[in-house]
Amino acid sequence: MGIEQKAGDMGIVTTSLETVVNWSRSNAMWPLLFGLACCAIEMMGAQSANYDLSRFGMEINRASPRQADLMIVAGRVSRKMAPVVRRLYDQMSDPKWVIAMGDCAACGGIFNNYAIVQGVDEVIPVDVYVAGCPPRPEALIDGIVQLHAKVQRMKLNGEVREPVHV
Repeated sequence: MGIEQKAGDMGIVTTSLETVVNWSRSNAMWPLLFGLACCAIEMMGAQSANYDLSRFGMEINRASPRQADLMIVAGRVSRKMAPVVRRLYDQMSDPKWVIAMGDCAACGGIFNNYAIVQGVDEVIPVDVYVAGCPPRPEALIDGIVQLHAKVQRMKLNGEVREPVHV
């Protein structure tokens, strides 16, 4: 016996407010343009017709942090650029998410010196790490799908619920 037989022909849909809000948040993320190195080329490639990030609700990369809620840090972050990254993150509207794209953004990559931040998580909190040097557009899309799953588990107060194992 399905919901159609129980509800009749009234056209009633039941769900929780939390589910609707998380669905809308995950399907309408607006990424901030923030390419710092060679990973940015792969990020641009993910927007192309072959990979089409538009199917995830990301038609346009925003140039203003006040219009974006997802920062994709693509490439190495220098010590001089770290305060700028933090300022842009602070200007983004809540809720906001961060993807560290590439080995340089995740752990400094091959640049183990004083001028490069050894992981963007020293500056801002990171939600998803995408590995690779540079990662392929498919890897970025997989990271976005993982972020969508994380957003679907969020509560309205911003905490992340533990995943339900079926």
